[in-house]
Amino acid sequence: MAKTTRATQFLDKAGVAYSVQQYDYDPNAPRVGLQAAEAIGEPADRVLKTLMANVDGKPVCAVVPSNAEVSMKKLASAFSGKHAEMLDPKAAERLSGYHVGGISPFGQRKRVPVVFEAAALGEPYVVMNGGQRGLQVKLSPPDAVKALDAIVTAVIA
Repeated sequence: MAKTTRATQFLDKAGVAYSVQQYDYDPNAPRVGLQAAEAIGEPADRVLKTLMANVDGKPVCAVVPSNAEVSMKKLASAFSGKHAEMLDPKAAERLSGYHVGGISPFGQRKRVPVVFEAAALGEPYVVMNGGQRGLQVKLSPPDAVKALDAIVTAVIA
């Protein structure tokens, strides 16, 4: 497995300190984020998942704890919209340039607005997808927010 991806290159270029963690990705896991958390021995609320959605027809990215569900109403509100819906997997892959299970908010093919779950800022560090299935990056929440130029607000249900 490569330890250099578009996501890690993006973090390097942004000057963000991070470490890489690898694990055995299970393509049959019902919830990839929870499987990643268990595999690397981290609490599920510290391992963040990357979700691709549309708000009023415009693509956005939401970064939330892997054990949480996004409130579509709160997601739409975060971007001053009225309606939010998840992108289908193929559209998420085309937009991000990553495969489902390996979608990172860092270094996406097309940069879209990002919302970062406010509760995650209370963690000493977070673990996020590094742009490849089975590859995670560990970094500080403020560094992630700054690198992504993310909106920070509560979007979980």
